[in-house]
Amino acid sequence: MPIELKMPALSPTMEEGTLAKWLVKVGDEIRSGDIMAEIETDKATMEFEAVDEGTLAAIMVDEGSENVSVGTVIAMLAEDGEDIGDVSAPSGESAPAPSEPPGEGPAATPTARKLAEAEGIDLASLEGTGPNGKITKGDVEAAMSDSGGSSAAPSAAPAPTPAPAGSASGDRIVASPLAKRIAEQQGIDLAQVSGSGPNGRIVKADVEGYKPTPAASAAAAVPASTPAPAPSMAVEDGGAPFEEVKLNNVRKVIARRLTEAKQQIPHIYLTVDVRLDPLLKLRQELNASLEADGVKLSVNDLIIKALARALQREPQCNVSFQGDVMHQYSRQDISVAVAAPSGLITPVIRDAGRKGLAEISTEMKELAGKARDGKLQPHEYQGGTASLSNLGMFGTKQFDAVINPPQGMILAVGAGEQRPYVVDGALQVATVMSATGSFDHRAIDGVDGAKLLDQFRSLIENPMGLVV
Repeated sequence: MPIELKMPALSPTMEEGTLAKWLVKVGDEIRSGDIMAEIETDKATMEFEAVDEGTLAAIMVDEGSENVSVGTVIAMLAEDGEDIGDVSAPSGESAPAPSEPPGEGPAATPTARKLAEAEGIDLASLEGTGPNGKITKGDVEAAMSDSGGSSAAPSAAPAPTPAPAGSASGDRIVASPLAKRIAEQQGIDLAQVSGSGPNGRIVKADVEGYKPTPAASAAAAVPASTPAPAPSMAVEDGGAPFEEVKLNNVRKVIARRLTEAKQQIPHIYLTVDVRLDPLLKLRQELNASLEADGVKLSVNDLIIKALARALQREPQCNVSFQGDVMHQYSRQDISVAVAAPSGLITPVIRDAGRKGLAEISTEMKELAGKARDGKLQPHEYQGGTASLSNLGMFGTKQFDAVINPPQGMILAVGAGEQRPYVVDGALQVATVMSATGSFDHRAIDGVDGAKLLDQFRSLIENPMGLVV
């Protein structure tokens, strides 16, 4: 019996994802643990790992398809002894829509159905190029690009040599999302590429195999004295020119969650100034002793530890508001904000209050690297009982961070800078850092937040408490 492979929920907030890349093809033998695809979630690009075994009989969702709902069947596996040609579409995929007479509805992928419905295209008028004649997203896009609007099947006469895609339908170039992405990265003009897909659609293989003709190369060689044309920019009435940038899944989730946080969470902000000189001196001494082990502590590593120890001392701030109850955590799991190419993500240092500084440093470097490469696994960024955001390396003096729900607080730290500071009753010049705590006032009173910041300051200014 065929096995349905469905779009997984790779994070707690994931409702849909982008099938970025297929790493297997129809006919491949699949074993449990094989990596079959890369899926862009609302957090990062994740690998889709097979849990079943068999032969890949059909790919139901095209590479590059966006907004694929969790639970959508994306591929079919044939079990041992089963002919992949006999594998039909999953239940509900090949069945006709309620408005179609039984037995007459065309088989199509979910992405193709959604696109056809949005564009007002009759699926019954299309001929599918997918497995068992299934209509794919590419077939619908090809019909959209047909200048005459006809999507009838081609005649049996030999097909003419394909012309470059740009001449097939006026100015519109028909290409898969992945082909467009590769062409943009490699600086290839898609108008010069011949498409081998349905109705001349350009696919990945066409771009990868493209070799410019001498004429195309000559046309591309613009004299140095000729200025390159400026990119096409839209202009709003009375406004400045702009270029529309599509939001990725991570940015969409950031926008939604932080909007909800500011609308629903009553924030209270408390700021303290902290003298860093004792911490910087201790860091220098510790790094000298750890040099042989290849460990180099950052100021941020010590701040993570200080926040965790402060939460140990003031556990009433290590909480989250849950409606009629609060959750008070016995472990300090610190989410640390990291800027990744796709957007902000917060890998978690688990049980930071009990870990040594060298362990925190090593773990933080590994997680930050994964975050920037988009390779974090769900267990590495889910959860967390409090957050830390550090913009000091960019010279930011002080800022108010937005709470990351359902957590109850986030600490924002700025740059250490030379300022006048009273030390032992005397005015001196010291290295001072401003730290601002954002607290969920439903769960944390101002006095409790103030106590937490006082403990944090004490640990930074008397840092031996971080190593004992």
